[in-house]
Amino acid sequence: MPDFESRTRDCQRTLRDAGAAGAVLFPSPNLYYLSGFDETPSERLLVLVVPADGEPAFVAPALYETQLAAETWVDDIRTYTDSQDPSAVVRAVAADRGLTDGRLLVDPTMWAQFTQLLRDTLPDATWGLADAVLGSLRVRKDDAELDALRRAGGAADAAMADVRGLGADAIGMTEHELADFIADRLAAHGGTGVSFDVIAGSGPNGAKPHHTHDAREIQRGDPVVCDFGTVVDRYPSDQTRTVVFAGDPPAAFRTVHEVVRDAHRAAVDAVEPGVSAGAVDAAARRVIADAGYGDAFVHRTGHGVGLDVHEAPFIVADSDRKLDVGMVFSIEPGVYRPGEFGVRIEDLVVVTADSCEPLTDTARGWRVD
Repeated sequence: MPDFESRTRDCQRTLRDAGAAGAVLFPSPNLYYLSGFDETPSERLLVLVVPADGEPAFVAPALYETQLAAETWVDDIRTYTDSQDPSAVVRAVAADRGLTDGRLLVDPTMWAQFTQLLRDTLPDATWGLADAVLGSLRVRKDDAELDALRRAGGAADAAMADVRGLGADAIGMTEHELADFIADRLAAHGGTGVSFDVIAGSGPNGAKPHHTHDAREIQRGDPVVCDFGTVVDRYPSDQTRTVVFAGDPPAAFRTVHEVVRDAHRAAVDAVEPGVSAGAVDAAARRVIADAGYGDAFVHRTGHGVGLDVHEAPFIVADSDRKLDVGMVFSIEPGVYRPGEFGVRIEDLVVVTADSCEPLTDTARGWRVD
């Protein structure tokens, strides 16, 4: 179980270092990260107020009082009924915590109607975004997070083994059917749902990096881009393999797949503490460019993964962000030939003391046998 209170104390220290009086968090991964309370936004104001000094407090609809008391470590829960204006409760919490005229950082996902309510309620406060403060904490995963990420990766690995096991039986399946099969196998191996809409891009559809799946039937010789993940204890996996279930792929495919695999390996080998994210991107991009496919690598090499399936650090060209132990991100070079096929190979890695550990690690070859 994560130590949510310890995370909150770290957040408070970071707020002080940033010269902020406090943070106001909306139902989001940030709110869950500090409180353990997992909820979707609604038309009723629900926020966690975290002062730089002192105890945090929830402002919430009365119907959440029992639930918050049972599911979070936060003791101060201020509620309002549907017939009351939540502004008075916000004003009271701010006054108690000395936040009426300080710099307050709001969750970047907060709906405009609630940011406006805060501004109207606390007109003497100044405002910013909580991204920098929460992002600097969330970017390095603790042991509980890594355990969940490893288990989510293990479920994805097992599902990919099942996909390979289809062999020639996949011929004639639609992309929809393959996506459903993948989702079923992820659940069978301990995952909860999918971490994003499954990508099952066959033949020319694989040349569209964010194609999901449609009614196209998989044909003999089709390269099929399979990109998917599942969730374990709220943490997602993300893996891509490009396979050919039966028949001979297009003539250029073998060469392209080998180039992408070499680029993937070069990027993984470049990961260690102190190396910039841009250097990892460059390691992959150099291999693909040297092989003559530079213009066909149309996206970044990777993205961080945590409570969000896309978060910092971003492994993108020219980024000077230094990698550190505990950062988790994808490495996913790709080459796309419109109208023909696409190739992408992706794994999640966590930065270790001297290199990185893969969190997904199934076979990366294109043959399924």
